[in-house]
Amino acid sequence: MHDAEKTMMAARMHIGDEGRELKIDQVPIPEPGNGEVLVKVMAAGVCLSDVHLLDGSLTAPHLDDDVVTLGHETAGVVEKLGEGVSSFAPGDRVVMRSGYRDDKGDVYGHGIDFDGGWAEYVLTKESTLISLPESISFEVGAIIPDAVSTPWSAIDYTAQVKEGQTIGVWGVGGLGAHAVKLLVAEKASPIIAMDPSDKARERALEYGADYALDSTADDFEDKLREITGGKMLDVAFDFAGVPPVRKQALSVLGVGGKLVLVGISGGEVVIPSDMDFQMNRNAILGHYGSLPNSIPDVVQLLAEGRVNFDASVTEVLPLSEAATAVDHLKNKVGDPIRIVLRPGE
Repeated sequence: MHDAEKTMMAARMHIGDEGRELKIDQVPIPEPGNGEVLVKVMAAGVCLSDVHLLDGSLTAPHLDDDVVTLGHETAGVVEKLGEGVSSFAPGDRVVMRSGYRDDKGDVYGHGIDFDGGWAEYVLTKESTLISLPESISFEVGAIIPDAVSTPWSAIDYTAQVKEGQTIGVWGVGGLGAHAVKLLVAEKASPIIAMDPSDKARERALEYGADYALDSTADDFEDKLREITGGKMLDVAFDFAGVPPVRKQALSVLGVGGKLVLVGISGGEVVIPSDMDFQMNRNAILGHYGSLPNSIPDVVQLLAEGRVNFDASVTEVLPLSEAATAVDHLKNKVGDPIRIVLRPGE
């Protein structure tokens, strides 16, 4: 139910016959039902997934309407509790998981399949909320779901990276840059970043990579062989999601080496030589999103001071300028890592 007298600002995607459009709407503030919590949004991240939803290259699998409030990276303060909620109280600082999995195993996402955090308030299930310590800003808290928890889950769960392993990271954008910092915290060594962009390679070194290589250089493989003493890579992460990266990464795996696919291309995965792949006992592992324990893990890493993502928030804009934020991310205006919206501004 809604209180018709109380409305809020929300940045919503409208799907029509002529395409998709982002509009700033005034909508009713939702009332929390059983097991639900109303959260006052303090910060909401802008992700490439939002860009792809708006340009039509990504489609929400479970959206039953032609309009949805975007935003799957959200931090805020508990505003109101629904019946049966006992884990939180009004005023608690929280960060939201990006969504939930239903009893059938289907994944439903905030800002994708139902209304998300690009609004002054957001309604969510109690089970999606995680406490956010005072030591972590709302801006950094907002980017933990997805932007940080996804690479952490890929590193810790899917790849099960161990101290001292030789790691390659392809694509040092938002997820890849955060992966570098998280790999440093896990004491992987050496950490080798691969990207054709000079700025991306500079960022990788700033974030703690031991080496940053131009993946398009003719001597790329020779340099990698020199760095690793001929051993090549224990784990390769593809955060770029493009077929040439996967082909290159497979070619430089060491014995027992694993390729972890985090970026999504929507295309086929090709193993150029089954002989080499099998003789080296290589593996390709798929990864998507983050596990339920990944966000609490990252919150703890931040609280302990083992990682710091303050520099990842490269721009903060008011909610009313959501379209500008999308444009800046899409066109890489200001070389953004993560852009955050502040509803209160």
